[in-house]
Amino acid sequence: MDTLTPDECRVLGVLIEKAQTTPGQYPLSLNALLNGANQHSNRLPVTNLTESAVLTAVDGLRAKNMVREVMLSSSRVAKYRHVTRDVLDISTSDLVVLAELLLRGPQTVGELRGRASRMHPLESLEVVSNLLKNLMEREEPLVQRLQPSPGSRAERYGQLLCPELHPADAVVSQNAGETPGTPDSDLVQRIERLEADVADLRKALQRIETVLGETV
Repeated sequence: MDTLTPDECRVLGVLIEKAQTTPGQYPLSLNALLNGANQHSNRLPVTNLTESAVLTAVDGLRAKNMVREVMLSSSRVAKYRHVTRDVLDISTSDLVVLAELLLRGPQTVGELRGRASRMHPLESLEVVSNLLKNLMEREEPLVQRLQPSPGSRAERYGQLLCPELHPADAVVSQNAGETPGTPDSDLVQRIERLEADVADLRKALQRIETVLGETV
């Protein structure tokens, strides 16, 4: 697996994100890639890449067989699409988690579920945990487990396509594009676990009712 440069990571993350969230505007032109790379929402850090830097990143990704140039009959400019799913042999769920880590850096399971779900449904924390486990246990791991950020007990996870892209102690703070007052990820995880426990208890009571033939 080839290591990517920081600019290649940003461009690849943008291609994955836009393919999932705005498929009608995909593949992307160089100008669309530039705008996506430098947008303020859902990005950490916010960058100010030049068109030349984005083109260099695209060329690098093409050399690594992760991006392809396409010419559409309805367009006079070259456009680009990623083939990450095929190159890395991963699912769409894996893909959006990886993209979120490329675009924003290390995050907890709760943060990843909340943010990556805008690209593809991730039904529960358990689903995301299993995705991360599989990505870490590959022959060539794509994700690594990191220590909790200061003041938190929740483990975080970072991508390995460019390990130095974000500092290991980086904290993904709320930025433009997120609703103010978003619950703390630790609290979200505790609430979801409680909800799961309550659901299991309800199922157990229903089984008892069935056996006894009466309402408990």
